[in-house]
Amino acid sequence: MEPPGMKSIFLFFSFLMILQGCVGDVQMVPPPREPYPPPPPAPRPQDLKVTQLIMSPDPIREGQRVSFQAIVVNLSPHSVRANLLLKDRDESVTELYDVFLHPGENQILFPKTSYRFSREESCFLIEVEIERTRRSVSMAKEFCARRTLQGWTMRTPRVGPLSIEDLDFSPDPVLPGKEFRFRAKLRNDGNPLRADIRIMDGERAITQLNDILLPHGVSNIVFPIIKYPFHRFDHCFTVIVDVERTPFQVDGARKFCAKPIGWTLHPPFKRP
Repeated sequence: MEPPGMKSIFLFFSFLMILQGCVGDVQMVPPPREPYPPPPPAPRPQDLKVTQLIMSPDPIREGQRVSFQAIVVNLSPHSVRANLLLKDRDESVTELYDVFLHPGENQILFPKTSYRFSREESCFLIEVEIERTRRSVSMAKEFCARRTLQGWTMRTPRVGPLSIEDLDFSPDPVLPGKEFRFRAKLRNDGNPLRADIRIMDGERAITQLNDILLPHGVSNIVFPIIKYPFHRFDHCFTVIVDVERTPFQVDGARKFCAKPIGWTLHPPFKRP
């Protein structure tokens, strides 16, 4: 026979084992996780704008290393860390990682690069990468480097002031269907320069001279012989000077408009 009390002892130890297993099961259940805090607000790509972009050295010659400096304006009230990529159209020029963009103006200095300029004109854009999403940044204007005799430059050429003192036909008046040429008296009160010069009738280019030297002072410029269909009541002409691919409209001493009195540019006769 089973000694008295053995059954009670067995039941007691069985109860302890069951209780320990339950406690172990309870301890294995992980505590509930707290919800993650929402990400801080960040500026959108359309909140960023590039207001200035310069390069150093300027001009840059072939084989030189170049650095770029930009001002990026953050129009939002939020700060963000981002990556910035400078591109020449579709080609990567240089990158800057983990940039802190605070509200307002941000001075950005890109690392030096050995980027090789190969185009006659390189126009740059900046892309921003925020939270693994890359977008183009709005540019305040076109930032382009043009090829010149001294190298590539982003500087606006120093021109003028330029003015047209006189513009006429030869012969004058011009008969319908007949050939004629323009003659211009152009004053350059600035430094000597080389330029392309064209005459415009509204938005239409009529005639052009390329790579003309404009010394300081007055130059008499004779354009090639052309035929031009005069078909409106009057035609008002302007002169455009292109310097390093940048157009400059030249102010005239008066309006140069041809009237259909045999098509003449002579000023109207005034009786005394």
